[in-house]
Amino acid sequence: MLKPLNGHRLRRGRFSESGRIYMLTTVVENRKPAFFDFRLGRMVVDQFRSAEESGSVHSLAWVVMPDHFHWLVELRDLALSDLMCRVKARSSNAYKRHTGCRDRLWQKGYHDRALRRDEDLQQAARYIVANPLRAGLVKRLGDYPLWDAIWL
Repeated sequence: MLKPLNGHRLRRGRFSESGRIYMLTTVVENRKPAFFDFRLGRMVVDQFRSAEESGSVHSLAWVVMPDHFHWLVELRDLALSDLMCRVKARSSNAYKRHTGCRDRLWQKGYHDRALRRDEDLQQAARYIVANPLRAGLVKRLGDYPLWDAIWL
C-alpha cells in the first residue's frame, strides 16, 4: 500500500487553540464510498453532535460525503488531535457494529485549516455544504441529507 507523499506535512506546524475556528477534513480509507447510505453517515453526524454536547466544539457547518467529511468548528476545550481521534474512533466503532465490516474505516490523519475571525465564515460554510452539488450527487442542496450550517 502506498503512503501519502505529503502526509508528514499535515502534522507540521499543527497547533490547537481554544476559541479558534478550524475547517477539518478527513477521508475514508482508499476513498471507499462508505456513506452512500445516509443512515451510515448519520453515525458520523452523531459524533459531531456528541462533541458539541460535551462542550468540546461549537459546530458551525458540516457535510458527510460518501468518502469524506468536512467540519467547520470553533474549538473549545479539546485539542484538534484528540477531537478528531474521538470522532473517527467512535464513528468507526458504530459503523463496524452496524455493518459487520472489520476493515479500517478512516485513513490516518486529517487536514485542518485555521480561519481568522475576519475571514468570511459563511463563505467557508457555503463551500462545505455545497460539496454534494459540486460532486453531482444532487441537483439541489436540500436533496442531500447529510449537511448542516448554523446560518441556514
